Amino acid sequence: MLNKQTLDKLYTLKLTGMADAFKDQMMRPDMNDLSFEERFAFLVDQHWTWKDDRRLKTLLKSAKFKDNACIEDIDYKSPRGINKSLILSLSGCDWIKNAQNIIITGPTGVGKTYLACALANSACRKGFSSLYKRSSRLFQEIAVARADGTYPKLMNKIAKAKVLIIDDFCITPIKDEERKDLLEVIEDRQGLCSTIISTQIPIKNWFEVIGDPTIADAVLDRLIHNAHKINLKGESMRKIRSSLTKKHKSGK
Repeated sequence: MLNKQTLDKLYTLKLTGMADAFKDQMMRPDMNDLSFEERFAFLVDQHWTWKDDRRLKTLLKSAKFKDNACIEDIDYKSPRGINKSLILSLSGCDWIKNAQNIIITGPTGVGKTYLACALANSACRKGFSSLYKRSSRLFQEIAVARADGTYPKLMNKIAKAKVLIIDDFCITPIKDEERKDLLEVIEDRQGLCSTIISTQIPIKNWFEVIGDPTIADAVLDRLIHNAHKINLKGESMRKIRSSLTKKHKSGK
């Protein structure tokens, strides 16, 4: 009865990890050989792990990544110009602590989005909030938010994400209102949070695609000068994997 009351209180206090660990202790006779301090440490460790797992799940769910990607699964064998030392260094997330950016360029299908999501996944595992947005969807959401009165709330959410992925950046000409929205997003984050840009468009062409010289200059100045640049190359990974799948099925 006493143990049940203790469990009920732990769950009421939302100490779920500790409560689960306490139930585990009650079912393990070997735990009786441990001292009170050792058993208590076990409870605390279990609750700490439970909270970490829960926080990570929340961060990953909120990020809404396009790809379920992680650093450990990156393919370095395909010749795409990926510097493994740089990627492993970035996975430590010092670039986020220093509010630096990452710009990933390259042709379609070479894994830009996957790499961006893998780096942001590492950020989540380090406790940093992340958010994935395709540029076209980002502009649509901002336009809708401006119309329905939720603009301040949306912009605050975007500004507070420690890592913001803007995917498919500049792949189509940007409209006048979108240029202003882009500058607002980048300006809110400068020096405070990090942004990952993923795009097929080389940096040298951004000025032309953004259009307005003044806004383009302001956006590029805030994004480029403190950014780690990763230029991928080679064939589409989707094409390569499709070819391998066909060979495997044909037995060749």
